[in-house]
Amino acid sequence: MSANEKPLGPQHVGTAAESRPGREDQDGRALTEPPGATGAAPGPDRPDNPGASAEPGGSGLSELARRRRWVAGLVVGAVALAAGGAGASQLIKSPQQAAADAAAPPPSVITAPVEYRVLTDSVLVRGEVVPGQSVDVTAGAAEEGAPVVTRLPLSAGDPVEAGALLAEVSGRPVFALPGELPAYRDLRPGAVGDDVRQLQKALSGLGHDTGGHDPVGVFGEGTKQALNAFYSGLGYEPRPALEGDGAEVRAAEEAVKSAGRQHELARDALADAEAGGTGPADGPTGEREPGSGETAGSGAAGTGGGDPLRDLRRQAEWARADLAEAEAALAEAKATEGPMLPAGEAVYVEAFPARVDTVSAQIGALAAEALLTVSSGELVVRTWLPEHQKDLVRTGQNGEIFSEVSRITVAAEVMSVARTRSTATGEDGQASGADGYLMVVEPAEELPGELAGQDVRLTIEAASTETPELVVPAAAITSTAGGETVVTVSEEDGRRQVRVTPGTSGEGFVAVVPARDDELSAGERVITGVPAGQRQ
Repeated sequence: MSANEKPLGPQHVGTAAESRPGREDQDGRALTEPPGATGAAPGPDRPDNPGASAEPGGSGLSELARRRRWVAGLVVGAVALAAGGAGASQLIKSPQQAAADAAAPPPSVITAPVEYRVLTDSVLVRGEVVPGQSVDVTAGAAEEGAPVVTRLPLSAGDPVEAGALLAEVSGRPVFALPGELPAYRDLRPGAVGDDVRQLQKALSGLGHDTGGHDPVGVFGEGTKQALNAFYSGLGYEPRPALEGDGAEVRAAEEAVKSAGRQHELARDALADAEAGGTGPADGPTGEREPGSGETAGSGAAGTGGGDPLRDLRRQAEWARADLAEAEAALAEAKATEGPMLPAGEAVYVEAFPARVDTVSAQIGALAAEALLTVSSGELVVRTWLPEHQKDLVRTGQNGEIFSEVSRITVAAEVMSVARTRSTATGEDGQASGADGYLMVVEPAEELPGELAGQDVRLTIEAASTETPELVVPAAAITSTAGGETVVTVSEEDGRRQVRVTPGTSGEGFVAVVPARDDELSAGERVITGVPAGQRQ
């Protein structure tokens, strides 16, 4: 090496390495690193050191890993950007595409199947669950003055047994007796009728039998005794049937006594005259003529047209008739004498135990209106039918009671339908708003007490096909221009009209019978609606 030549040092080497950045050996490892890249001093493992060599696992491998990670990140970013673009394409639509997506589908034909079913035509109304009988207890006329409530032994909700005291008005009792016929007249001894028979049965059921003395339905001595015993058990005296404390009977007895004496005198006089003795009609001496059979002077009387013996017989007959009439009057007086049952003191209730619904009276107040209301019997449903439904319902039709509150369903039967229009009244006697034809429905089984007073749904079967029949929806029935009734069957290759005769309708369906030359089978579909502008 000459003197002008400078030896190659580390600086030149660094320059050479800098001129060839990124050279790699056969294994892909970096051979050099630009100087000052890390700011570290030359060391054994860096190119700045002439004696250094690239070892596996050195800084060249770290650089490669960093580059690979950078490439992988770039690829992931590209994929994410592509996916975001695809998603945005699904979310972002043009106004035309949005309108097309929101538009209704093209109109289509509506069909329904032909089927077999038992068809019923039903009447649906609302009703109230009430006791079978509800009785307003009112006061009868007071003996003197205005009727005043003097005792109220029961409260609302209390049970009522047969024979129980319901109230007391002006010192007189008002009690409950078993029976269906309401008290409409005062019952006095000698009365005859179904109401007397009902009284006898009620008293007998309470332990006061007539003893077999009276015919059924006749208010006689046995009924008097039974009624006296019943009142005594309540702690009251019955009202007498006759005023005057028996004066009429005493007068009749005096008349019988007097008539009896007159009859006795007339009979004795006749007997004496027939025996030839003296008598009021004998002659002046009172002696009979021998063998004549007549008293002296009777011939003169007979000559004058009189017959004393005949007159005596007539007087005896009249006296006997007067006695019989007096005895009949006495018997009648005695028959009508005794206790009576005023209509205002008896309240007949169909079944026991009954219950007190309301008590509207107060002790000391005038008994001008209903004192209390008593109900009995099994629960029934009561409603008022409007004009357009009254002819669809008849007694004996089947139905169903449904409580939306208790979720209870019970079969039922129509008990009665009124022929005249009426208005429902509340407990205060005022109109409650319900108006129409009263219908009472009886359940097939006893309704639970919790349903009392509830508003329930009534379904009455007004008509039924009894057996399954071929039916179609009512909307499927149409008419042709020629007046024929038809249904239109939808088929794969078109439509087919079938002439039918409609029958019972109900529940939105109509029973149909196809014409002789037409066919209609269960399972086929008939058209019930078509798009506007199309023909069925």
